[in-house]
Parts: sequence; structure tokens; C-alpha cells
Amino acid sequence: MPLALQNISLKHLGTEIQNTMYNIRGNRQAQGTGHGPPGEDPLLSVEPWRTEQPLPSDPGTPGKDPADSPKSTPKSSLTANLIQKAKRQNSTFPFFAEGFTWTRTAQEKVLALEQQVLMLTKELKSQKELVRILHKALEAAQQEKRASSAYLAAAEDKDRLELVRHKVRQIAELGRRVEALEQERESLLQTAGLQEQQVQELRRHVQLLMDKNQAKQQVICKLSEKVTQDFTHPPIQPPGPPGAANRDFLSQQEKMEHLKDDMEAYRTQNRFLNSEIHQVTKIWRRVAEKERALLMKCAYLQAKNCQVESKYLAGLRRLQEALGGEATECSELLKQLIQEALQWEAGEASADGVELSPISEYDEYGFLTVPNYEMEDLKLLAKIQALEVHSHHLLAHEAVERPLRERWAALGDLAPSVELKQLLRAGVPREHRPRVWRWLIHLRVQHLRSPGRYQELLNRGQVREHPATRQIELDLNRTFPNNKHFTCPTSSFPDKLRRVLLAFSWQNPTIGYCQGLNRLAAIALLVLEEEESAFWCLVAIVETIMPADYYSKTLMSSQVDQRVLQDLLLEKLPRLMAHLGQHHVDLSFITFNWFLVVFADSLISNILLRVWDAFLYEGTKVVFRYALAIFKYNEEAILRLQDGLEIYQYLRFFTKTICNSQKLMNIAFNDMNPFPMKQLQQLRMAHRERLQAELHELEQLKAEYLETRNSQGPAVPEGCTSEDEGEGDA
Repeated sequence: MPLALQNISLKHLGTEIQNTMYNIRGNRQAQGTGHGPPGEDPLLSVEPWRTEQPLPSDPGTPGKDPADSPKSTPKSSLTANLIQKAKRQNSTFPFFAEGFTWTRTAQEKVLALEQQVLMLTKELKSQKELVRILHKALEAAQQEKRASSAYLAAAEDKDRLELVRHKVRQIAELGRRVEALEQERESLLQTAGLQEQQVQELRRHVQLLMDKNQAKQQVICKLSEKVTQDFTHPPIQPPGPPGAANRDFLSQQEKMEHLKDDMEAYRTQNRFLNSEIHQVTKIWRRVAEKERALLMKCAYLQAKNCQVESKYLAGLRRLQEALGGEATECSELLKQLIQEALQWEAGEASADGVELSPISEYDEYGFLTVPNYEMEDLKLLAKIQALEVHSHHLLAHEAVERPLRERWAALGDLAPSVELKQLLRAGVPREHRPRVWRWLIHLRVQHLRSPGRYQELLNRGQVREHPATRQIELDLNRTFPNNKHFTCPTSSFPDKLRRVLLAFSWQNPTIGYCQGLNRLAAIALLVLEEEESAFWCLVAIVETIMPADYYSKTLMSSQVDQRVLQDLLLEKLPRLMAHLGQHHVDLSFITFNWFLVVFADSLISNILLRVWDAFLYEGTKVVFRYALAIFKYNEEAILRLQDGLEIYQYLRFFTKTICNSQKLMNIAFNDMNPFPMKQLQQLRMAHRERLQAELHELEQLKAEYLETRNSQGPAVPEGCTSEDEGEGDA
């Protein structure tokens, strides 16, 4: 809205004009005349609109105003007549304002009811569409089941080949459907662009109307001010002949009539402009709502397109597994289809400026969206995973992400509370994450932090080399090979990571450096970007969040946590643990690294950083919750595997297949309850005592062995020559 109309309400525009004119005339009358009692203006003393006449009386007939003050001084009948006509003329303003307000209120109620009916109709349509999609999915699953049964029941290779050809035809049909959906999406984008152009034209039209209305209002105010000034300060003319005074009076009266006609015309025009602005505003709102609906529909179609592509790739993968290594015409065609499906398009340009979050090669923190697996079948699985992640993101954006961003934007200053705890569990939006992490780190290390400490540690490292420098250099090149910030030769992140790790090795000499600290510091650098903030984040994790000696040479606390996790899995997921025990699967080979680097190598970045949001606030309890939730999320898939080696192969990459962050979060913080911290501490204490007893027993056995060995002396078996004898002979 222009600057001139910021203080004028379009809803009560007539009332605004009326009040403006009343104020101007009231001020002029109060300054120029002293008629009437204090607080009463003859020009403003009007009766209610129900009792007044809509038109002024004849100018030639003097009128009496019942609202006139009894203390008014005698004046000529001509001046009284002019004042009375002005009062009656102004009395039309209240009628116009109240009637216009009543009409506007009724129209707004009708508009609200229409919008509510429209929303309910849309919701009903969406529910019907969902039922139809579910029916289609059920039919597709039944057809796939019948096809698989027919394939397994076929007695000859010829019948099986015919079934495979039928599947290939179905795949071609799915491809055509994907192309049709893509064309429909492009047409919707074009429609959205046209709607945007129409909205821009309507905005320009509204701007022109508002500018015109502003000019009319200024003219009305000037004319009203001039009329009021003429009433209050009539011009003093020198005495002249009676005929000249009559002529001046008639000319002034004629000018007054013209001004009244102009004011009436302007008033009518303002009513028309107000109605026009109201109608244009309604059209603008409808177009904006339609545009939002089209964008939501485009996002939904894009998500469905990703799901169709995912099903298409899954069908190719199943056909590949069914055909095996047979060299047939169908296998060659299937291989060609898989190669085409694995061709990666780095980005998709959105038409007409409509942003729909296309899939890109890297995510917002530099991680590959499609993991770079070496095996061909795993590459196909990685592409399927990327499509599912993008589909979940599009479907959850409107329902989950936008309300969460609004809650974070309205949070204000950070302070420990239940609300903050719930928000951190739901995840911090990217634009708020650096600020929130710095605040969480400050809570942890404020008793350890001192100004200039980081630079002091760096200077100490320049004076002499730390013993852990060589190991740090070896691990730098192994840090996140799937992240462009640590693989690009021109990136500054490896140098920052080197300085952070060297500073920490001087900060905590008892640990120095342990493998895994490089990934913790790398995650902190990707989010915070500042070296010093990443350094204090590493200090907070190692020295305040994790238990003591978690990263020591013996990894005592890390081993204790693995035993605690086994007990919790037996309690929360007994069926899964019985299945793994039957096939002699030791989960510590998989989960040990989870706890050591807080899932840095296991989960996709979107889920990983949500885990860290809650971990930095609540501590290691979050790591246990998410470890249990990951196994619960994939429990059914693991139970279907009936071979120990196959289970180990699946556990190697199964965390990367988790796409639904909302579902995983609900499992971790709802399905795993109750999860008291007291129970966790008791389990840790019990297992620590057992582990220390085992280590003490091992130390005793080692000491007895060394004592026995030393008591026997360096005996040389018969037929062997000692080293000393060999040197003497030489």
C-alpha cells in the first residue's frame, strides 16, 4: 500500500473522509467564531441521520437549526441560511459511513462462509483422491503378487520369459505414465505463471485506483478547508453601492452551488472507487489462494512423481534379481533401462519462477544426496532412497516444516524450558541452527571457556609439534569422502579441521586425539562454520556430554554403553534380539561406531542434524533413544532375513535407507517410553563394575604369564642356535 494510504482503512473509507472534514471544519470554526457553548460547534451540531432530510432546503429560504446554541449572537439571515445548508449537507456523511460499514460486514461474513465451504469441498476431494490412490495401490500390489506367483509356478523357461516380457511391458507403461505426469506438471507450472501475471496486473490496477482516490481526497480536503475558511472569515470589502454588494452576493452564491455539485460528484465517485477497490481486493485474495493451491498441487504431483519413479526403479531391481546372470535379450534390455535410470541430473529448472525444491546432487550441507556405492545394485538402491527422501520432504513441507519454522521464529530469546526441549526434538530449521547450537555449547562450556584460549592453543602448536599430529593428518583425508567441502582441493574446511583437532589435542592431553573426533569436529564446522565455535563444540561433547574416558585408550565407557544397549534392546525389542541371537549376530560391530561419532557416518544429514539438535541439549540419552528407534524402524526387514551373513550385509548400510525423519523421531521419543535416566545410570554402573572386574582378571592373567615366562629364562630348544652364537660364528 502506498505511503499516503497507510493510515486510512479501506474498510471504513467513508467514515475516514467524514472524520477528516469534521476535524478541519471544527478547528476553523472554533478559531473564527465564538458561537455556542464550549465544546459545541454549530457546523458539527447535527441531529441523527434518521431525523434529518437528505437534501438541503432552498437557499433562498432562511432555516432554523434546532441544534443551534441558545447563546448564539444575532446575525444576518443570509449567514444563518448558509450555515444551516452546510450542516444539512454534512449530515449525509454519517448515513453513508454506517450503511457502508453494515454492507461491508455482511459481505465479509458471506465471503468467510464461501471460503469455509470451499475449504471443506477441497478437503472432501482430497480424501476421495486419497481413497482412489489407495485402491490403485492395493490393486497394483495384488497384481504384483499374482505375477510373482505365476512366475514361481511356471514350469518352463518359456513361460517365465513370457512373464518377464509382460513385466517389461508394464514398466514401459509406467514410463509413459511418468511422462504424462511430467507434462501435466509443466502445464500446471505454466498456468501458475499466467495466474502470477494476472495478479501483477491487478496489483497495478489497484495501485492506480488508490492513487486516483488519494488525489480526489486531497481535492476534497482543500475545497472543504476553503469553504470553512469562507464561512469563518468572510472577506472584508470596502463599502460600495448596494448594487455591487448584491452582485457579489449572487456570484458567491453561484460559486457555492458549483462547489456543492462538485462535492456531490466527488462523493459519488468515491463510493464507486471504494466498491471497485473492495471488488479488486476480493479478486486478489481469490487469485492468491488459487496460486497457493496450485503450488501445493505441483508439490504434491512432484512427490507422487518421485514415488512413481521409485516404484519403477524398485521394479527394475526386482527383475534384475529374478533374472540373475542369464544372458538373454530381456537381460540386455533390463541392463539398458537400469543404466538410463542411474543417469543423474544435477538440477531441474523450475518454470516461470515457481520454486518447487528440485532434487540436486548435494544437500544444503554438502553431502551427496545419492550415496556413491560401488556395487551396481547398491547404486540403484541409492537412487531409490534419494527419490523417497525427496518425496517425504515435499509431502511434509506444508504440514510439518512450515509450522515448525513459524514456532522457531516466534520463540525469541532462548532459555531452558519444556517448550524448547520439544522444539529441539522436532528439529531446528537451518537458518536458526547456528544460533541455537552456539547457545547450547555456551551452556555446556561456560565454566571452561576463557577469552583467547583457542588462539593460545594454536600458538602452542606452532612452537612444538604434538605427538598426535601424524595421526590427525592421516585422518583428514578420510573425513566424509561423500561431502564436497572435505573433498574439494580448494576448500578451506580441511585446514580448519586440522587446526581444531590440533588445538583440542593440546586442550586435553589425556586424550590427545582419538579416531572419531575428526567427524565430530567436521559436523560442528559444517553447521557453525567458525573454527573457534567448532572447537568448543568438540570440547562440550568430549568433556561435558559424554562420560569420562569415553575416548580414552581403553574406551572403557564406550564398551559399557554397548552392553547397556544390549540390555535395552532385550527389554524393548525382544523378538528382534531373539532372531539375532539365533543367527549369532553381534550388534556391537555395528553400533560401536554409532555411539563413538554420534551417528555421523550412519544417518543422512537431514536426520543426523536433528539427532544432534536434541543430543546437545539432553545428552547421551538421545543416542540410546535413536539407536533403539533405528532397530525398531527396520525390525520387520531384519526379521525377514534368515542368514547371518545376509543380516550383517544389511546392517552395514540399512541406516541410510531411513527416509522418514518424522516417523523415526516419534519412535525415539514416544514408542521407546518409559525411558528413565535413573535406569540408564544404574545399568552403566553395573556393567562398569563387571567390565572392570574382567579387565582386572585379564591383567592378573597377563602378570602370571609374564612371571612364569621370566622364571623359565631364555631357553633355546634343541637343534636351534641362539642369536649370540650365530654372531660369534660369523
